[in-house]
Amino acid sequence: MNEEFARLKNDIDTLIENLTDADFFAQGEDLVIGCSTSEVLGHHIGKQSSIDVAELIFEAFDEISKKFDINLMFQGCEHINRAVTMEHKIAKKYGYEVVNVVPHRGAGGSLSEYAYKHLEQPVVVEHIKANRGIDIGQTLIGMHLRHVVVPLRTEQKTVGRANVTVAFSRPKLIGGPRAHY
Repeated sequence: MNEEFARLKNDIDTLIENLTDADFFAQGEDLVIGCSTSEVLGHHIGKQSSIDVAELIFEAFDEISKKFDINLMFQGCEHINRAVTMEHKIAKKYGYEVVNVVPHRGAGGSLSEYAYKHLEQPVVVEHIKANRGIDIGQTLIGMHLRHVVVPLRTEQKTVGRANVTVAFSRPKLIGGPRAHY
């Protein structure tokens, strides 16, 4: 592993440690990850996609998904309408409508491509509502999060050269001034 990838691995490990300490990973919940591997390497989004960076990120979060029993999902890029790659059993569980596309570096991005090739039974769906999300490189995962989204501040604010935004959702507060929560 070269020096740059060692630093990336350290960034990812530190981010995961921050999230673990904050009890971010909740058993049985959904986690959508959006990532621009180009941004991680310091390039403009979509211009220098890296399957090696995708592998590093996928493997780290795949391990976390097994450890915490979470439903892992990967958002693609705008060229596939930010569709989400996941295991077939998760799509079936939620009744998500599967779409016909295979993500790749030119349309979907390296992380979605890598996930599609390494999940047991990958499918792609167009719309989801996940409980939690990690956005590496400003890929705009917000459309795939449930209301109400709450940002989670972490010490690790970047992976490589990409900004990291982390969020979770909470139930809506309804009923007005006389309601009790």
